Amino acid sequence: MKGLGTYFLKYRWYYLFALVCLYLGIYLDLQSPKIIGRIIDDVIVGGQTGQLLRLALGLLGIGLGRGIFKYLQEFTGDCIGVKIGEDIRRSLFDHIQKMSVGFFEKNNTGELMTRVKDDAERIWDAMGFIGLLCVEAVVHTIMVLTAMIRLDPVLTLVPLCIMPIVGFLAVRLENGLDKVYDEITQENAKLNGVAQENLNGVRTVKAFYRRQHEIEKFRSHNSRYYDLNMEQAKTMAKYNPNISFFTKAMLLLSVTVGGMFVVRGRLTLGDLGAFIEYANNIVWPMEILGWVTNAMAAAVASNKKIRKILDEEPVIASPEGGKDLGRAEGRLCFFHVGLTLEGQKILEDVTFTVEPGKTLGIMGVTGSGKTTIVNLAERFYDVSQGRITLDGVDIRSLTLESLRKNISVVMQDVFLFSDMVAENIRLGSRDSMTREVMEASARQARAHGFVDRLPDKYETVIGERGVGLSGGQKQRLSMARALAKQAPILFLDDSTSALDMETEHEIQKELTRLKGVTRIVIAHRISAVRHADEILVLEDGKVAERGTHESLMALKGRYYDTFVAQYERPEELMLCL
Repeated sequence: MKGLGTYFLKYRWYYLFALVCLYLGIYLDLQSPKIIGRIIDDVIVGGQTGQLLRLALGLLGIGLGRGIFKYLQEFTGDCIGVKIGEDIRRSLFDHIQKMSVGFFEKNNTGELMTRVKDDAERIWDAMGFIGLLCVEAVVHTIMVLTAMIRLDPVLTLVPLCIMPIVGFLAVRLENGLDKVYDEITQENAKLNGVAQENLNGVRTVKAFYRRQHEIEKFRSHNSRYYDLNMEQAKTMAKYNPNISFFTKAMLLLSVTVGGMFVVRGRLTLGDLGAFIEYANNIVWPMEILGWVTNAMAAAVASNKKIRKILDEEPVIASPEGGKDLGRAEGRLCFFHVGLTLEGQKILEDVTFTVEPGKTLGIMGVTGSGKTTIVNLAERFYDVSQGRITLDGVDIRSLTLESLRKNISVVMQDVFLFSDMVAENIRLGSRDSMTREVMEASARQARAHGFVDRLPDKYETVIGERGVGLSGGQKQRLSMARALAKQAPILFLDDSTSALDMETEHEIQKELTRLKGVTRIVIAHRISAVRHADEILVLEDGKVAERGTHESLMALKGRYYDTFVAQYERPEELMLCL
């Protein structure tokens, strides 16, 4: 996101037009007291009733002109705010998309949503309507004071003596609100996070009958949010009545002192009427100071939050002058790869090579580091030791786009967007994928059958995260999406865990027919890796065993024990073979 000063420069002509309208509106507004003064002196006191119509039409014209310029000013201010708000949201969202996976592990989703939506809107207000209102209040006050001094400098001392008091109260109000607004935005982000997490996991909550626990957790944050807003209200209540009292006292003193000047002949009755109108006009800028400073304090706090995110740089980024492989052959090599995160070793000395078109199977218990291999190949994280190459080129020297275009992944945690089935499958190459390729991939993943039975087939809109589909159906759509991308390297991370053995066997046969595709199959089931050209067994982040199915069975180690544990029944053994 650009600095806020850049937006002033970018939309300078909009601001200039709004300021011209603002000035003309105020100028016309200041002519009304003069006409009222003439009505009092010339018509009411002087008896020149012939001038009444002309003066009344003058007031009408001023009101009409004031309305037109006020409309143009506010409309232009809103346009500026909308444009800046859109720019901020786009820049912030683009920046978030560039961030590495570790960024999302540290930052709450609800907090990021608050930054993109609520905080951007507060800055939008400050840079548009509210910002112009601040300028209007200042210009209006200066012009009114100038007009009052011209009428009577001594009488003008009355509002001038009281205005610093009001200003002091307004500053105290702003200082009191600044801290509470910062806390409110933080708590709002937490509240959004709790609500979103609960709604996303509503089935888990219901399944474990944790409704009351989740309600209490939400109530806790909601109560804190309520307390902070009450603190804000108390701060406003502490200062706003005092501001209102002093503004009314200013009018009363102006009438009293001005009346004495009229009696002594220092002012005409019309001049006093005009002065009171000016004094009345100077009241509204002081009365809105609390609201305006409230909004500006919120915008400042929001800008700090947004800048904090924008100041973060992605840990993983495309190198300057990075290479583009085009379509890779698919030779993937790990050389003595190790990964340490936050002082904990995840992988240690992992070495393997998968030639183009070959299949590597990876097995191991939960937490052994299987999925980490996918994360490293995709550069979600960078290796702590060793290196990874694609077609002989270190992946850290490739652009992220080139690397990730050549890898397709069926992830362990299936995520489907709330969109049409077709759009979920076409995700990898939405612009170029044909209908034929999409449907062929669905058939390979054994998804075409159930999709064809949906109400609108491939145009059926599925719910958020695939709500309404079974676990197996979601896995098959995820696999269809990966196959449809037609990348030279295919990672299958526990991709058939929710499928029955028969469907898994059918999909395995489809995968063996893929030509020119390097496959890395990560699984718990022996049946998924049985026919791989090489199988790695991971334990505590290290390669404990490696070889073909036959050699590992002959070794009678961990792989053999897993085989025996999984295939006690003869019919299961036949499916594997």
